[in-house]
Amino acid sequence: MNSGANSAAARDIAYHVHGYTNLKKHQDVGPHIIERGSGIRVFDDNGNSYIEGLAGLWCTSLGFNEERLIEAAVREFRRLPYYHGFGGRTPDVTIELAERLVKMAPVPMSKALFACSGSEATDLTVKLIWYYHNAIGKPEKKKIISRIKAYHGVTVCSASLTGLPHLHADFDLPIDRILHTSCPHHYRFGGVGESEEDFASRCAAELEELIEREGADTIAAFFAEPVMGAGGVIVPPSTYFEKIDPILKKHDILLVADEVICGFGRTGNMWGTTTFNMKPDMLTMAKQLSSAYLPISALLINDKIYQAMVGQSEKLGLFGHGGTYAGHPVSVAVALETLNIYEERDTISHARAMAPHLQNGLRALADHPLVGEVRGVGLVAGVELVANKETKEPFDPKLTVGAVCQANTLGNGLIIRAVGDTLAFCPPLIIVESEIDEMIASFTKGLDQTLTWVKEQGLQT
Repeated sequence: MNSGANSAAARDIAYHVHGYTNLKKHQDVGPHIIERGSGIRVFDDNGNSYIEGLAGLWCTSLGFNEERLIEAAVREFRRLPYYHGFGGRTPDVTIELAERLVKMAPVPMSKALFACSGSEATDLTVKLIWYYHNAIGKPEKKKIISRIKAYHGVTVCSASLTGLPHLHADFDLPIDRILHTSCPHHYRFGGVGESEEDFASRCAAELEELIEREGADTIAAFFAEPVMGAGGVIVPPSTYFEKIDPILKKHDILLVADEVICGFGRTGNMWGTTTFNMKPDMLTMAKQLSSAYLPISALLINDKIYQAMVGQSEKLGLFGHGGTYAGHPVSVAVALETLNIYEERDTISHARAMAPHLQNGLRALADHPLVGEVRGVGLVAGVELVANKETKEPFDPKLTVGAVCQANTLGNGLIIRAVGDTLAFCPPLIIVESEIDEMIASFTKGLDQTLTWVKEQGLQT
């Protein structure tokens, strides 16, 4: 590193706490400092170029130098740099975005509420679920069901819904009223000879058993990502949501679709909800809503929920929720311009056209000695590494084989993310075939380097 970089690294270690980082190791190794971006690439402080194969954090759909989004932000900064939505006031652009999102929803929705992150949108959703059931005279109907390996955020409530142990350990989570049901990962949890549809039926049956054991009159809602992203890019088995839906309806349980990763084209449709035939009552979104250029998230609710909120706010005198930065006009302006670009350039069709190239390119690695499963849909995919291909035996998590592969791949000019021993891919939606080829070539080289390391360590059975 140059002296300036060394100074930045020292300041980072001295003053900055990183999420999802081994803090002790970070003190010894220091940060990887990213200075600029262009297209699907970012550049570090040593001038090295990397394909950003995870679009930042599943979010930078339009790449790292979309001038129209920059200009939209600057225009709004000059016109109305801030205003709020309290007491009936609102920026005009926030009205426009709310209308647009409601009209483009995958199922009939009534209203939009805004926040600044996916985690906040999840917390808001839970608050409204509890508020709604109080409003309709069902104060005992408050438990929320999520799934093992789900990811819904990192705040107190959203991290509780998240079904990943490292988000709970020593944070005293999950909180009360949160339950977890089966992870719908056929490769890892399906029985010997059990088809995807039979596995989906079993997952649905286990959900209903949980509902009946807890008491349906205590269960308020079921949260689900169309594709479980940070849990390992887990695509639901065939017919899964079709079998879940009637169970929820039978027991009067709301369905919440977490579209924070899947929304805005990631699965090949505008909404993952559409891809997997979900029928949600509430829908959260963030990330690609603004191509992550500015923080913004949103929650859509159906009219049944909204009308109950109206009655309750009349009874109480006001609706007691809001956020200083919710519906911030500059973030909203960038989100509107992002939606304009999606429409004008037909970005979703482009992503759908690129999807087979990504999925087929990665599936060509299925015979690699380290690869247990390649899974994905649209422009999101995961490659799971295993110690034994025949038995699906995983590596001991303490060996961090996925992290080794991630590091090897970084050395070949590609940033991806190890989720345990699954390597996650989620490139910007603007990626083209030649860039996909380059990305897969870099990953293949990193995979081969990891295999050499595994053999040297005597880790593969």
